[in-house]
Amino acid sequence: MSQNNISWTERCEDGVKRETRVTVTPKNIKWQFKRKDHKYWDYDSIPKSEDWDMLENIMLRRTHRGRGLNIQDNVKKWRKLANA
Repeated sequence: MSQNNISWTERCEDGVKRETRVTVTPKNIKWQFKRKDHKYWDYDSIPKSEDWDMLENIMLRRTHRGRGLNIQDNVKKWRKLANA
């Protein structure tokens, strides 16, 4: 997975796993969600505050390892625009 692509899996409140994929570029951010009990990816749902928090936490860990500084800046920009 490229440095611009971030993904994680977590368990929903109902116990079903949900995979999240995010592609971040200076010009775009693309969110994808898929629950294990669904056949297709969801490209239309709006990310929740918890999704943005998880993305920022992942990017913070990457910057501590010396990667992802420019992506972290892009994530902050896109979150600010999403909340405007």
